[in-house]
Amino acid sequence: MVAAEELAPRLKRLIVGTLRLEGLDPESIGDDQLLFGEGLGLDSIDALELVVAIEREFAIAIPEGKVDHDVFHSVRTLAVWLAERLPQGDPSDSSQPSQQSVRRSARSRAPAS
Repeated sequence: MVAAEELAPRLKRLIVGTLRLEGLDPESIGDDQLLFGEGLGLDSIDALELVVAIEREFAIAIPEGKVDHDVFHSVRTLAVWLAERLPQGDPSDSSQPSQQSVRRSARSRAPAS
């Protein structure tokens, strides 16, 4: 299992790069900062893009039922959830996450309110 602490910086870079949060330094995102609402202010479309980016970056499928505010509450909750599902020595490990942004229809996977 990969440690959540190791995943947090990668997730922060992925969030900033994928969602093109210009002017935001990934290191300035707190591990417990809310991703939605008054935190980073992400919305359901951002969540869809982030799910696709995480699935590609970590070669993992995120079940639709897990795209909710419990898992996507903060970088820490997302990192813990992901760490529990990745094998030791994550094969997709890279020093820089993919910066490709992917648009996906909002038909599914929007976080539950």
